[in-house]
Amino acid sequence: MCSITALAHLRAAVLFFLDISGSCGYTIAQQAALFHSIKSLFMNKPLTIVCNKTDLQPLEGISEEDMKLVMEMKAEAMKTVIGQGGEPTDDQGVLLTMSTLTEDGVIAVKNAACERLLDQRVEIKMKSKKINDCLNRFHVAIPKPQDQKERPPCIPQAVLEAKAKQAAEKEKRKTEKDLENENGGAGVYSASLKKNYILANDEWKEDVLPEILDGHNVYDFIDPDILQRLEELEQEEGLRQTEEVDDDFEMDGKELTPEEQQALAEIRKKKSLLIQQHRIKKSTAESRPIVPRKFDKDKQFTTRRMGRQLSALGLDPSMAIDRARSRSRGQKRERSPDNDGGDAMDMDVDTPNKKLRMRSRSRSRSVSRPLGEVVPGEGFKDSAQKVKAQKLAKRSSKKRNKDACRGEADRVIPTLKPKHLFSGKWSTGKTDRR
Repeated sequence: MCSITALAHLRAAVLFFLDISGSCGYTIAQQAALFHSIKSLFMNKPLTIVCNKTDLQPLEGISEEDMKLVMEMKAEAMKTVIGQGGEPTDDQGVLLTMSTLTEDGVIAVKNAACERLLDQRVEIKMKSKKINDCLNRFHVAIPKPQDQKERPPCIPQAVLEAKAKQAAEKEKRKTEKDLENENGGAGVYSASLKKNYILANDEWKEDVLPEILDGHNVYDFIDPDILQRLEELEQEEGLRQTEEVDDDFEMDGKELTPEEQQALAEIRKKKSLLIQQHRIKKSTAESRPIVPRKFDKDKQFTTRRMGRQLSALGLDPSMAIDRARSRSRGQKRERSPDNDGGDAMDMDVDTPNKKLRMRSRSRSRSVSRPLGEVVPGEGFKDSAQKVKAQKLAKRSSKKRNKDACRGEADRVIPTLKPKHLFSGKWSTGKTDRR
């Protein structure tokens, strides 16, 4: 009932559907009584009486009593037209017929309802106070005829042909369901599976397959086990191919001379040793530690070995050996016998020795340079700026390092002091929760 009452507050057109066939379970008299009971809600709205299910019962075929009830409903709908300023004789769009099954009249009902609703809204706007301000801005020019010559609209022929083509394409295509309904319904109509065959001539689609052709039985030329035999042949061919691939070539020593047999034995032995070494390296590659050369107790990497390898390549290993030995000994500091103290004359005399001593000091200092010392090219103004940058870098990586050390099994407390447990005043009750 609330939905029916809501119709009084909606600014829309009202369509009252009337089942004139009576198949819904209610007679036309009962439906008319329902209409008269709620017609007071439709007084100020465009009202249309729609007679549905005309495919079962046309409007002209109902009885006189039912037709009288329908006309009374039409008269009530005409009151809404008159109330909107329409003519009493203008009954277009008040009583319509349609069928949802055949879709006959559905578009007409929709268009009529939309037009009446649009006319009502235009009429309401025309009666408003703001219409005067709008009309002052419009000017409708109506040309006057100058002669009696007719000038009908000129539509190109191509446009007419395109419209006709579109109308032909919009025609409903018949489906198997439509064909079934036309030919007796389910259980009577049998769909043809041959009509979609692609043949040179469409007349051959419904031909019956002959049993005797040119004096021979067609079934004699059909082998029912041909697919099974084909599968067996393919399997046999596949087995033969796999056997040919798996057969490795092995040299037989019966046709070889003693020297060739000995060489073949050495080759096979060398091959087996290489395979064993590779397997050992492969098995221990992940667990074998990498030992630095200075902890090499077996002394595999020595200058003698390097010299032998370079000599085998035809190179002189003397300079390479001297360079390696000089680096292994380390650089010794050069000390001057003179002291740092002395007068100006001594400083002038010992200038070369002092330069050499200062150079050695700079070398030793470069090895153990403090972290805050600024090196040209680093982009820092002074040592304080460099120390500050190092602290910021260390602080920025601190959280990442902590997250990297944390595992899935570690206990995590996202919030140390939840707001809902540490806010508000304490009461006189328990202190386990607040």
